[in-house]
Amino acid sequence: MKYETVIGIEIHCELKTKTKMFSSAPVAFGEVANTCVNEVDLGHPGTLPCVNKEAVKLAIKAATALKCEIDPLVKFDRKNYYYSDLPKGFQITQQFHPIGKGGCIHIETKDGVEKDIRINRIHMEEDTAKQFHSEAGTLIDFNRAGTPLIEIVSEPDIRNGAEAAAYVEKLRTLLLYLGVSDVKMEEGSMRCDVNVSIREAGSDTFGTKTEVKNLNSISNVQKAIDAEVERQIALVSKGEKVVQATRRYDETQKTTILMRKKEGDVDYKFFPEPNIPPIRLDAAWIKDIQEHMEELPDERKARYMKENGLKEYDASVLVANRDLGDFFDAVCEHTKNFKKAANWVIVELPAALNKDNIKFANNPCEPKHLAAMINMVEAGEISGKQAKVVFEEIMKGKDPKTVVEEKGMKQMSDTSELLAMVTSVLDANPQSIEDFKNGKDRAVGFLVGQVMKASKGQANPALTNKLIQEELKKR
Repeated sequence: MKYETVIGIEIHCELKTKTKMFSSAPVAFGEVANTCVNEVDLGHPGTLPCVNKEAVKLAIKAATALKCEIDPLVKFDRKNYYYSDLPKGFQITQQFHPIGKGGCIHIETKDGVEKDIRINRIHMEEDTAKQFHSEAGTLIDFNRAGTPLIEIVSEPDIRNGAEAAAYVEKLRTLLLYLGVSDVKMEEGSMRCDVNVSIREAGSDTFGTKTEVKNLNSISNVQKAIDAEVERQIALVSKGEKVVQATRRYDETQKTTILMRKKEGDVDYKFFPEPNIPPIRLDAAWIKDIQEHMEELPDERKARYMKENGLKEYDASVLVANRDLGDFFDAVCEHTKNFKKAANWVIVELPAALNKDNIKFANNPCEPKHLAAMINMVEAGEISGKQAKVVFEEIMKGKDPKTVVEEKGMKQMSDTSELLAMVTSVLDANPQSIEDFKNGKDRAVGFLVGQVMKASKGQANPALTNKLIQEELKKR
């Protein structure tokens, strides 16, 4: 029997704000435990929440980029449950009035499959504390409690792990470009829960779903889905039933592990948050946010291909890595040779950084210096081979023009000066002239090499080749 996989994804994304969703406590990662927290986050009696305006702004940007309908009436609800990671016994969220509804995002898998994934909703809420479990007990760090979140809920339009990975990657890139979040999955600022079920191919009825929680990398999203689908098919093929449950992905065993069974939907007894009255957003404020949004990834890719003349592959690489793309833009402010600039930025720069174990944030290469070197090659002042040497010095923070002068590398491009050198080399190598007349083209390469040797590598190779061929035809 053939089966179809049905997948929906819930993504929790921490917003890039300085303070928390409903308090003035700072948002920070890696600080000493329980130092970025205050009375509101801990739910002390008599404390009241105050909505973070910047968080609302970032949520509007995300919803707009995902083509959602924006609800100008902001309402919050109370989700009642007690876990040790929420000391006040409830979470403030947007159950009934999400800030964005009915959007979509276009994805393309690595094997070229393209499709639109519908977005059900985007809503704002506060994050929970972080728990650390051990044999000695559970430790809790409340620094994360109250951090602003958006939850992005997809429709069940995803059909396999590859599509899920493409969806998460596209969404991650989009949110990063918008400045909505730093989307560092390894730090937990973007977390994925996937709902997976299978059904007989051609059926419209949903199967029993399981939820795989807290996937912390894009590769694990695909691996977890593939493993869970395989597990469910194996169960059904044996005549057994899939049980609704929450599971986690075990990287070592490459399978999903049961965390807890679900016998039905949990009743969180949602009701309107009594301490936050409804807020009517000004239409002009929403419009201003939307009109001043950052360039989106698809827009940047189109610009690279249209204005910079890059091929789709190069444009895609630059868009996928925001740091590389920004650096490329900075280089292009000082040169018009965009294709060569792209090659240096995509290939040579990362290789040099990796070789010396340098993070991109500490990149010593200045965009104007790389551009100047590219311009020098284009103008025939240095050769491509010499550029490799110059680039090594640029990676130490040096100006390419200074490097060329210090190393005596400036290329000879004066026709009369080169012609005299070419004539001298031809006179000294009559056998090569004879070889050329007998159809041995390799003779030209030998003669070019002799001129390069005589000029100590400073002769313009292209011009030298041209002059040699012209002089050979005269003899």
